[in-house]
Amino acid sequence: MDGTILPAPGETLDLAARDLARRFARGAAAHDRDGTFPHGNIAALREAGFLGLTVPRESGGADLPLDRAAALVGTIAEGCPATALILAMQFVQQRGVARNGAIPVALRARIGRGAVERGELINALRVEPELGTPARGGLPATVARRSAGGWSLSGRKIYSTGSPALDLGLVFARTEEEAPRTGLFLLPMRARGVSIVETWDGAGLRASGSHDVLMSDVAIPADHALDLRAPEGWAARDLDAAAWNTLPIAALYTGVARAARDWLLGFLRDRVPANLGKPLAALPRVQEAVGRVQALILTNERLIPSAARDGGTVEELGLVKTTAADNAIAAVQEAVALCGNHALSRSNPLERHLRDVLCARIHTPQPDAALTAAGRAALGI
Repeated sequence: MDGTILPAPGETLDLAARDLARRFARGAAAHDRDGTFPHGNIAALREAGFLGLTVPRESGGADLPLDRAAALVGTIAEGCPATALILAMQFVQQRGVARNGAIPVALRARIGRGAVERGELINALRVEPELGTPARGGLPATVARRSAGGWSLSGRKIYSTGSPALDLGLVFARTEEEAPRTGLFLLPMRARGVSIVETWDGAGLRASGSHDVLMSDVAIPADHALDLRAPEGWAARDLDAAAWNTLPIAALYTGVARAARDWLLGFLRDRVPANLGKPLAALPRVQEAVGRVQALILTNERLIPSAARDGGTVEELGLVKTTAADNAIAAVQEAVALCGNHALSRSNPLERHLRDVLCARIHTPQPDAALTAAGRAALGI
């Protein structure tokens, strides 16, 4: 691909997102059924210029603000939430790279230009089989050793979303030093010694390609050690990072709830039981239940943009993500309860939406951590 991919501004960008979501929806059921990776969707995002939207303007990007980025993720999720998750990670990691003053300016610009000019895809590789998520503490088993040319990386990362299409990985690893440091290493995904093991077989987001990434003595340049600190140096909370890591995720699952709601409305208008003689939509109890679905989705649609624009504490952002996830799940479950057996038929998308939306609670911060942090803050502990 030659030249800079220019993103569409303003309303045109929203229209493009809705068009992409409709296209992605046509293949979502097949990708879910077969567990296949949506390479065509990623190519479409690349061609539309979406992969460089949160890159700073000085590197050719659109420097898209958080509220707009989250809204786009939510729209794409209505068509294919697995694709939306990959896009969300692209937005988050590009934002993080741009703000990280520990990364040399030239390297930050190069990473940003790669997204803008070539549609390069990046994601963090953090979770490990033994450690789980580093958000709960502990040293990673993935190790970086000094080498003649820089560093040598070895380890295994799991739940590596988008791995079949990634160009770059931000690997969280520890150094092999007397006093180990931990931090980020920039991994070219096609480097010798990198392999992907196709382990991902989740109940939801089956097309996300969240496979294992293996690194076996992967040689990387010295300047690809992006941000190394003593382990305790990562305890400080970054409010901007917290906002970007929570709100696009909240928007994503709200998009899943909207897709479930839209299918539900069509079903209720069209379904005419023989004993009733009129559509289910005519029943007051059904109308009340749909109102509950609407209330849950509306709450998210007001809450997420407000938090994105106005900010808040890290604890408040964790509560927003947790509340939005609970609302999205409740909305889809309400739809399932209304439809009975029809909702759980593999021939209808509602069953898929239910499996997808249940993934909302898995993302950091998980509910117990978010609620405990908020409780401690309220108690002044």
